[in-house]
Amino acid sequence: MSDTDTTVTPTSAPSARPRLALVIGAGGGLGAALVQALGAPGAHGIDRVLALGRTTQPAIDYSDEASLRSAAAWVAAQCAAEGAELRLLIVASGFLHGAEGQPERSWSHLDADYLRQVFLVNTIGPALVMKHFLPLLPRQGRCVAGFVSAKVGSIGDNALGGWYGYRAAKAALNQLVKTAAIELKRRNPEALCVALHPGTVDTALSKPFAKTGLKLRPPEVAATELLSVLAGLEPVQTGALVDYQGKVLPW
Repeated sequence: MSDTDTTVTPTSAPSARPRLALVIGAGGGLGAALVQALGAPGAHGIDRVLALGRTTQPAIDYSDEASLRSAAAWVAAQCAAEGAELRLLIVASGFLHGAEGQPERSWSHLDADYLRQVFLVNTIGPALVMKHFLPLLPRQGRCVAGFVSAKVGSIGDNALGGWYGYRAAKAALNQLVKTAAIELKRRNPEALCVALHPGTVDTALSKPFAKTGLKLRPPEVAATELLSVLAGLEPVQTGALVDYQGKVLPW
């Protein structure tokens, strides 16, 4: 595991306060791996990692904004009690298939219930995270917010079609990230906000759609790669869609 510091030397004097990381969507395969990687002593310059999801206490329910407001207040209280700062925020939640439906292969498969769910989890929920959690990031020094997106959300990279709802929801998330990055930079010039493409990870979300011969990467590997990418980001990359190798992808 890399000991790279996610809070690499800022232009201003570094804070001596404990550094907290927060992973939202910690109940998923990738989210749990991120929590584990960040929880190792001294990993990535983080002193403590907080994990939130649908089954944690407090719990986060994207269909109930009050739950996000309460969870954000809890995180703020943790920071205040420990004299700590939230230096890393990662949103790893996502929805592709389930009881509400499956990815569409044609416009004839478009379904309102599926579209509502895919936008709730992939777009609306992360937008509310921005509203309630980005203000918790410090106003000085390097801090990073990473939102797990997907390469299929790239409009410029779309050569195959299909997956209407998931593509559109992730494309909308990418626009939200770009917009939030602009506002966040005005608040703290050293802050970064990016969308992340983790690749094809061996989780319940992607496994049913893995093509024959396509190598699924273990969540632990994907988590380590994403954390390394976040650690190496330059300020000019804020607002970008970046893959697990650090490559900036087209919108």
